[in-house]
Amino acid sequence: MAIKAVFWDIGGVLLTNGWDREQRADVLGRFNLDAAEFTERHRLAAPELELGRMTLADYMAQTLFYTPRDFTPDEFRAAMEAESQPHADSLALARELAGRWRMYSLNNEGHDLNDHRIRTFELHDFLLGFFTSCYLGVMKPSPGIYRLGLQLANVRPEEAVMIDDRAQNAEAARSVGMHAVHYKGAAQLREALAALGVE
Repeated sequence: MAIKAVFWDIGGVLLTNGWDREQRADVLGRFNLDAAEFTERHRLAAPELELGRMTLADYMAQTLFYTPRDFTPDEFRAAMEAESQPHADSLALARELAGRWRMYSLNNEGHDLNDHRIRTFELHDFLLGFFTSCYLGVMKPSPGIYRLGLQLANVRPEEAVMIDDRAQNAEAARSVGMHAVHYKGAAQLREALAALGVE
């Protein structure tokens, strides 16, 4: 059955990750923060953030501003947002495919960073909808988020392909019947999509 819809992970595919280990380490280092203390607080708060049950302000209040700091929440948020950078080659490929395929995001992210990344990198120019954990209330790799994405896009699993940089997430997409590409770079992705008839 022909592919009708392409689902893109954002962090690690179209852009750098939003607030993953590397981004957290970079920002914590710049603010001279205790990584171990922050990480313990982050571990408890992050799922609530990505499931849309906590704002970024709430998250920072719990992980950072429970004690006086010599920087402001706005300064820390700006540093977080600055970690997001484009993956130019995969963005170019997505834009190239947009006129011929129905395309959506299917990603884990909190409201605030997700909105910032969509606006900053103009992802709405080529993605028809954003099936993000903060809106759907379920996170990858739960099979439920893939099923919801398929329902919202009104496509059958065999008519859809998921692109993700994490092997476990690609495997989870396959578990519900979707095609999946474990992203390793734009050239590899172009070949994998062409093999599925998406070009």
